[in-house]
Amino acid sequence: MKTMTCKQLGGACDKEFKAETFTEIAQLSKAHGTAMYEQKDAAHLEAMGKMRELMHNPEDMQKWFAAKEEEFNNLPSE
Repeated sequence: MKTMTCKQLGGACDKEFKAETFTEIAQLSKAHGTAMYEQKDAAHLEAMGKMRELMHNPEDMQKWFAAKEEEFNNLPSE
């Protein structure tokens, strides 16, 4: 089990996500982002805007995603 925060995953808060794989942690982060979007949380909406900008360049998005996966993989297991 490993832990990453919303901020570590490009979000806006310190909510922690715990998962065995990066795919699982990405899904938890996405669900949290959806909830924050529905609540119209200003800080998260701003973070989502920055992610949207990144998505305009698929190569940059892929590099960002790979870096986050590497960061997850390098975390110690709990």
